[in-house]
Amino acid sequence: MRRHLIRKLCLVFGPRFPRIWLILCPVSVVVLIVLSSSSSTSFDSATLTVKPDIYANYRRLKDQAVSDYLDLTSLSLGVTKLKEIKLCGREREHYVPCYNVSANLLTGFKYGEEFDRHCEVSKGEPYCLVRPPKDYKTPLSWPVGRDVIWNENVKITKDQFLSSGSMTKRLMLMEENQISFRSDDGVKDYSHQVAEMIGLRNDVEFYQAGVRTVLDVGCGFGSFGAHLLSLKLMTVCMAAYELTGSQVQISLERGLPAIIGNFNSRQLPFPYLSYDMVHCAECGILWDDKDGLLLIEADRILKPGGYFVLHGSSLSTKKGSMASPIEEFARKICWTFVAQQEETFIWQKTVDPQCYLSSIQGVIPPCREEREDIPSYYQPLASCVGGTTSKRWAPIQNRSSRIQQDEFYEDFESSLTALRNYWSLLTPLIFSDHPKRPGDEDPLPPYNMIRNVMDMNARYGGLNAAFLEEGKAVWVMNVVPIRARNTLPVIFDQGFAGVLHDWCEPFPTYPRTYDMLHANGLLSYLISERCSVTNLLLEMDRILRPEGWVVLSDDVGSIEKARAVATQIRWEARVIDLENGSDQRILVCQKPFVRR
Repeated sequence: MRRHLIRKLCLVFGPRFPRIWLILCPVSVVVLIVLSSSSSTSFDSATLTVKPDIYANYRRLKDQAVSDYLDLTSLSLGVTKLKEIKLCGREREHYVPCYNVSANLLTGFKYGEEFDRHCEVSKGEPYCLVRPPKDYKTPLSWPVGRDVIWNENVKITKDQFLSSGSMTKRLMLMEENQISFRSDDGVKDYSHQVAEMIGLRNDVEFYQAGVRTVLDVGCGFGSFGAHLLSLKLMTVCMAAYELTGSQVQISLERGLPAIIGNFNSRQLPFPYLSYDMVHCAECGILWDDKDGLLLIEADRILKPGGYFVLHGSSLSTKKGSMASPIEEFARKICWTFVAQQEETFIWQKTVDPQCYLSSIQGVIPPCREEREDIPSYYQPLASCVGGTTSKRWAPIQNRSSRIQQDEFYEDFESSLTALRNYWSLLTPLIFSDHPKRPGDEDPLPPYNMIRNVMDMNARYGGLNAAFLEEGKAVWVMNVVPIRARNTLPVIFDQGFAGVLHDWCEPFPTYPRTYDMLHANGLLSYLISERCSVTNLLLEMDRILRPEGWVVLSDDVGSIEKARAVATQIRWEARVIDLENGSDQRILVCQKPFVRR
């Protein structure tokens, strides 16, 4: 009887069942210990919002248990599971997950929703390491890289360039192996014109007049944004996903802030009252479409007294007959028409929230229930005006500090200290032998190699502020996880760029668009949310440029788990112990330039 039972087990597990069983038993115990302890991990105990979703959490717990079990058994058996993840095919060199129009149509999305981001549709796709193009070159350092990029680093053909508008061809020069962006007086003249239209002497006065953050919708290839950045205005390019000739990809390659997104069927991943100006020049959006819902969304993210700038040859050039549906609807959301010059039209949002409660016929009413702590993530477009009861309702012209001082300065000081500690530790370990990039005369490591930075768990934007304090020529995309405390309004009130995101999903950007990824406490947060750390690091690998850097700070267990994955995807990884006796560790990684 006993021999018969062993024979059956051997058929299931193989003839080496006893040895495997001896390994699997202790591994199972370890899994149970990890799962029981992981529930006590804290991402930000003071800021994390817990949502009781028993069934969803049970399913995540079950999936994570299986994932952890398989990872641990693979490691214990000497089988490096992650080494089985192969490089993607050449067709995925510019792959962006969650954007698959054909699959979205088959799933049933229509009326424009098929162009939206749908991660649930592509959730079952096999993951692989996205490789760079064959002739990929390291981007030139800032500011040279703003004006010259390598042809092979982005996906744009000569035919696409030739078929683009006259403005694009005037500002771009496509050569044999590089694309040059010319400094054009037309962009400066246009910026000066917009400033005069809102009552300023010139565009240098934008900042003093309260215009500090600009959302440039359909930004072309970033020339207007690059000019505004030179005036110290944080300008973020936002454009829809494009398979080739992407505005976002080229802007990021130039070292300019950009993100994939579009006015379509969902609210943008920004809080109420985020931007001082929304700009659209030939952006291709029918603003009077969908019964005005797109203009209501623009109003939602626009601060009181902020400006909506519309430029396009499709608009009439005669006041009174121009874009009458837009003009009519603008009155319904309490916008005042400011000025028109040729093809440029400007409206200003009201500074009086009582306007939406007035008896003026046709005024869009304010939303009844507004909670700023609920993120605008995957939310449908609203048919009411939001933000009118916010404590942050204040005209941009009378900007006052709305920062939660104690919490922000604590985050700022700790980030500044960490920033200095990082570089003092990293420079002799990693950066000292790194070759100079073209265009570097006397580089000071590591900043000569870093321009695009993402803080994946930004809290109050302390790392961003610390970089500015140190006088470094970087910009930071401050990401606030959706289940954490919504601190993004504080980040925008400081004039920084930011976005809400669920790190259980891929980030809406193109491959190889960031020089550095930083996260403090994100790993333990993801473990507590039952999300895959493995998938997170694979996604980080996708959006990180070759020779880019990753700096992770977390508890020992989370860092060790990330280090194991980093080793398997062939990152150079080093764990640094802090000298203050803290149980926190720093994991520093560099992505290789060539990976076979």
